[in-house]
Amino acid sequence: MIQPLPFPEVDPQEAEIEAGTSLFRQPIDFLKGVVAMSGLPGDDRVEVCFAGRSNVGKSSLINALTSRRGLARASNTPGRTQEINFFTVGDEHYLVDLPGYGFANAPVAVKEKWQALLKDYLSGRASLRRAFLLIDHRHGVKPVDAEIMELLDRAAVPFQTVLTKADKVKAADRPKILAQVRNALSKHPAAFPEIVVTSSEKGDGIAQLRAVIAGIA
Repeated sequence: MIQPLPFPEVDPQEAEIEAGTSLFRQPIDFLKGVVAMSGLPGDDRVEVCFAGRSNVGKSSLINALTSRRGLARASNTPGRTQEINFFTVGDEHYLVDLPGYGFANAPVAVKEKWQALLKDYLSGRASLRRAFLLIDHRHGVKPVDAEIMELLDRAAVPFQTVLTKADKVKAADRPKILAQVRNALSKHPAAFPEIVVTSSEKGDGIAQLRAVIAGIA
């Protein structure tokens, strides 16, 4: 008997794709940037967040999801995003862009402050339904990614892996990288059992990720 592949790529149904398209047709706006837990907006919406190493492409992915090129600030400078940035989607959803973790061109004190904020948010946000953990498809899971996975395990926050920059990976290299990612995820109880493979530049996987977000109650 053939065993099912662990952590397969997400494959939503047509109705789920349509629901995702409908969700992201609603008005989408930047709400606020937060530098302390006291500044968080109310927790009366379905909330999903995007976490990842500095320069993994969080802002670019949010812009692709929302079809708003300048909505989230994208930069080639690692560590530019030092706030928790909230975006409203219609009247019932928040998208949240978290500070990048790992390397960053910032003073140590500043870096430690926003890393602490990230940890406090993940551990204490009651309305957070799922974290999307962005992994650069070219490199797979790195030690700093494993650290955030452990944090999400401890905080009991379900997380789903989104591979970014898939268009920059050679076809021959993809199976090996996917195997490495799947092996890493198998060690984490909070890991959601499907992977989303995306390219913000080419638009690959964007409809699928919209469908996943629309299906989160």
